[in-house]
Amino acid sequence: MAAGAEMDKAGKPETKPLDGENGTRGSLADRITIVPRTPDPDRADLFLKDLLDHPEAGESLKDLSREKPNLRGFLSGIISNSPYLRDLMLADPPRLLALLQEVPEARISRLLSEAENAVAEDEAGIMQALRLFKQDLALTLGLADVGGVIGLDRVTGALAGFADAALTAAIRFCLTDLTRRNKFLPVDAERPEIDSGVIVLAMGKHGANELNYSSDIDLIVLYDPDKAPMSGNAEAPVEFVRMTRRLVKIMQDRTAEGYVFRTDLRLRPDPGATPLAMSVPAALVYYESLGQNWERAALIKARPCAGDIPAGEEFLREIAPFIWRKYLDFAAISDVQSIKRQIHMHKGHGVIAVAGHNVKLGRGGIREVEFFVQTQQLIAGGRNPKLRGRRTLEMLDALCDADWIRVRARDELRHAYGFLRDVEHRIQMMNDEQTQLLPKDSEGLNRIAALMGFESLPDFEEVLLDHLRKVQHHYAELFEDEPGLSSELGNLVFTGDDHDPDTLDTLARLGFKQPSEAANIVKSWHFGRYPCTRSTKARERLTEMHPSLIGALAATDNADAALRAFDSFLSKLPAGVQLFSLLRSNPQLLSLLATTMGAAPRMAETVSKRVHVLDAVLDPAFFGAMPSVQEFRVGLDRTLAQSRFYEEALDRARIFTQEQQFLIGLRLISDTLSADRVGFALARLAEVVVDRILRQVMVHVGENHGNVHGGDVAVLAMGKLGGREMTAASDLDLILLYEAPEDVKESDGRRPLAISQYYTRLTQRLVTALSAPTAEGSLYEVDFRLRPSGNAGPLATNLGGFIAYQERDAWTWEHMALTRARVIASSSPEFRAKIIGSICNTLTKPRDLAQLANDVRAMRARIEKEKGTKDVWDLKQVAGGLVDIEFIAQFLQLANAEKSKEILAQGTEEALEKLRDAGFLALDDAELLLEALRLYHRLTQILRLVLSGKFVSSEAPGGVLDLLVQASSSPTFARLEIELGELQSKVRSVFVRLIGKVEIEE
Repeated sequence: MAAGAEMDKAGKPETKPLDGENGTRGSLADRITIVPRTPDPDRADLFLKDLLDHPEAGESLKDLSREKPNLRGFLSGIISNSPYLRDLMLADPPRLLALLQEVPEARISRLLSEAENAVAEDEAGIMQALRLFKQDLALTLGLADVGGVIGLDRVTGALAGFADAALTAAIRFCLTDLTRRNKFLPVDAERPEIDSGVIVLAMGKHGANELNYSSDIDLIVLYDPDKAPMSGNAEAPVEFVRMTRRLVKIMQDRTAEGYVFRTDLRLRPDPGATPLAMSVPAALVYYESLGQNWERAALIKARPCAGDIPAGEEFLREIAPFIWRKYLDFAAISDVQSIKRQIHMHKGHGVIAVAGHNVKLGRGGIREVEFFVQTQQLIAGGRNPKLRGRRTLEMLDALCDADWIRVRARDELRHAYGFLRDVEHRIQMMNDEQTQLLPKDSEGLNRIAALMGFESLPDFEEVLLDHLRKVQHHYAELFEDEPGLSSELGNLVFTGDDHDPDTLDTLARLGFKQPSEAANIVKSWHFGRYPCTRSTKARERLTEMHPSLIGALAATDNADAALRAFDSFLSKLPAGVQLFSLLRSNPQLLSLLATTMGAAPRMAETVSKRVHVLDAVLDPAFFGAMPSVQEFRVGLDRTLAQSRFYEEALDRARIFTQEQQFLIGLRLISDTLSADRVGFALARLAEVVVDRILRQVMVHVGENHGNVHGGDVAVLAMGKLGGREMTAASDLDLILLYEAPEDVKESDGRRPLAISQYYTRLTQRLVTALSAPTAEGSLYEVDFRLRPSGNAGPLATNLGGFIAYQERDAWTWEHMALTRARVIASSSPEFRAKIIGSICNTLTKPRDLAQLANDVRAMRARIEKEKGTKDVWDLKQVAGGLVDIEFIAQFLQLANAEKSKEILAQGTEEALEKLRDAGFLALDDAELLLEALRLYHRLTQILRLVLSGKFVSSEAPGGVLDLLVQASSSPTFARLEIELGELQSKVRSVFVRLIGKVEIEE
């Protein structure tokens, strides 16, 4: 930190005032007041040497360093603490030199202007230009921000301004291209967005000019069909939806230069059922008739940011009565209060820890400040137009001026908000990731502290915790006068012989259709009939839970069914005190459990048998991102390391896997993981488990039989695991491949085995380790039938034999299966590469296309004859279902891989996309197949996760139907069934057209 720097109220070094907004300002290098600590000076010097030795900019940078004594230390601090900014500096030292010598405000202004006016001959050109401008802006803002040269407002405003500029340039490019193709007739050819009727609304932080460093942008794209100057036979709905898709691609696709902004269109009305670009009349009708209170809250920050700005402002004027109600409307207040109450339930639980804390969503975080402001805006903004602003800090002032909040609350929240936004930026500028999680390790935390200008981590932690606690305090005060949940519910008395009339009224009002039966169930718990309710203490804990438990069950779509499921759950529990205490202390866990009871009977069964799976939900990581392969490895290795013997390792692996599978399911039904990602997550988990179990098995077999000197072994995943499309009910299709030196005839243990016998024993043990039930259940059902010669062949397969079989003897269906083959465990990288190479050679060999098509359709016909169905919910086997789509993808890969091996992909979705991009699959066919595939996968994930048996819609719990409708984006379940049938018919038509009729030729 610069000597003599003072601290502002946020606990951050205060930048000395400059000569006014329009006065003389020095260059960035002149105005550095904060020099971050350099934790590893020697390493930083190596990178700094590369900068200073640069042939073009090096000498000038050395001269500048001599002129500005703190510049060298500043650059070292950046290099040490921010890999992303370091890489941007090293990528273009002349650019670094220029921005250090320029007034940052002037450079930012120029970059925004140049970005807005960027032109290019083609799409690749505009994408490259905008990405290079973004790199420049990111480095300029990052250095100026860390150095204390510019404040938070300037940073967030510049980022939002750049998003506006990039969107404007992209829209100009798209509209100009439409003009060139005689589909659009602009009023102004240079600025075709003028009077175009195309409206781009910036939402959230973008709309409020408060974008963070690695933020994505939330947009709503609209068009006015009466105003849009279409040309020829072009139709506005078709062209503007295509243009919006192209706009998103220009903004967010990753290229060699990175990306501009990740772009999200899901805040538009009913995103699952509406096109990417919506007409203004349709949007108005939606908001007037179906708009929800959360959408009112979102639209507070809406701002026309690109396209036809006057048209956007007119649209916001039109919907102002929807956002800002003239009177305090009680439904809205009730909505706000219910959200506040849910979060109020978390209040006071646990201690705020710095490591791993989410500065946005965690306790005392940015979201609480924003929610504090927005809830009061919604309630009071209808009467007071001064409370309708978009920006958080300005609205804190307005709320204070209007006497809605006290001066102290405003000041403390203002300082906390500024500090936390700065911390958020430092987190993001480390690796250019959209995250708000503080690092869990001290090294990462020290980097954040250094980038914030603190001399030590404890100093930073002290200031951060002070801000978090203050935010939490003011946030809690929002609902100090709220009645507790229990007093709101009314009477809940479950004692005595007769039912308490007021209790029955309460249950009926809460949504229990059979209140007497519900009361009987709850009363029965107190008779100690179940093992978990036999102790007095357990019954006391359960009684204390009544209000929150009844409230949570009532919040599901079928309170009676959820209560019966919970009763069944209790009947199977071996003990209760620990679980009831856990649920009472963690209301959010109780709410999740109630949702599970109502919507996922299969998962509820898992909980009743393995209560320990709930422990994992209490890990804060549950509410963060889905674990990566590396995090799964670390977690499984940690638990396996505690095993004292082989059988205990297998039990620990089962506990870990069940917990993680349950968490993936919970993430799906609690809407923190989309159904599209479930297959990927389950496969990611399974491949880590197989890899680690194989290692355990090799050690175990080695204890008696030793090892094969110089031998290699690998596990090849096929089917759903290979394609990363697993469901909760998927078995594992595996092949174990091995190779041993010719001169090695047997293993080297005290009980040596011949090579083939050794690897067969290894495979048998692997199957047992994965599938055999232990006290903790089993891991996976395992299937090795896809190995050469199926059940007739040896269990372990020599790689040479495997290659020879695939080249000479394999059937077409075996090569189809091979398109999904993926090495998930290998004893060496060389062996892995050898297997991948052999598979690639097999798949890219020339083929007789007529014979291939005949084989594929005959195979489909045989499966249909054996397993055919008319049930639209048999998503796999029904005509036009998953099997049809998978066969199309596999057929096209085998037919065309000789021409382009780049089309090979294990996952069906990725394969279809590659086939489309390579021109082997027509665009319309690809869109239909991808739409169907994604829908089938989403629905299949839910069905396999929540139900054990066959899905019969008339017998399924309402919560299951709701999950299916939600995943499909259809308006109703009846409509979903109709759409499924139509989609399956279209898919079968594509199959017949591309491959042939589904019939076996005699």
